[in-house]
Amino acid sequence: MGSEAGPAAPPPLLIACALGIEQFALRSGDRGGAPGPMTVLRTGMGPDRAHQAVSRALGEERWREAAVIASGFCAGLAPGMHPGDVVVADETRGPGGATSCTETELLVKSLARAVPGRAVHAGPLTGSDHVVRGPERAALRATGAIAVDMESAATLRTARAAAGLGGGPGARPVAAVRVVVDAPEHELVRIGTVRGGISAFRVLRAVLPAFFEWHRSLLLPRR
Repeated sequence: MGSEAGPAAPPPLLIACALGIEQFALRSGDRGGAPGPMTVLRTGMGPDRAHQAVSRALGEERWREAAVIASGFCAGLAPGMHPGDVVVADETRGPGGATSCTETELLVKSLARAVPGRAVHAGPLTGSDHVVRGPERAALRATGAIAVDMESAATLRTARAAAGLGGGPGARPVAAVRVVVDAPEHELVRIGTVRGGISAFRVLRAVLPAFFEWHRSLLLPRR
């Protein structure tokens, strides 16, 4: 008699971020509990670089079927947000349209456990090709978005369109999790930026267990 097959392995996990400091935070977090191969890819700043880097990475055989998380820092748009708050996108928005995210509710619950005491916000994450301040921040908030960054929309749209798993909504699991580094009452140009940056860095170092829980969930049947 042949032996029974073991449980299927999850797809690899590719975590994409723009900056060296973001990559350092994510790489220095607790990697225990990773259910499969994972890498932290530094794309460089801006949507064009994110598109190019993610497209190249997913073109490699090892990462061709990877689930993708866009992560790093962001600017909060909603009043009352603080540096160190966590943003989980239910969709990312960019010039190419909106990309829906996978298992947002699970990520929210997992992050609440991973970073106790930190606010976790869920909602649309919009894209920009430059740093957003002042009136432009309010205009983006009026669209319903709760945060803005420069790479998440391009990262997830590229991941869904990449060859290997196709572009359908259930084809490649994608998510975007960002840590607020500045907010309406705590803009980067104000005193306290350094303190806010340190707070955001510490939170970003702590998110990996939640990413791994999300990653493990990909073996469960999709509803």
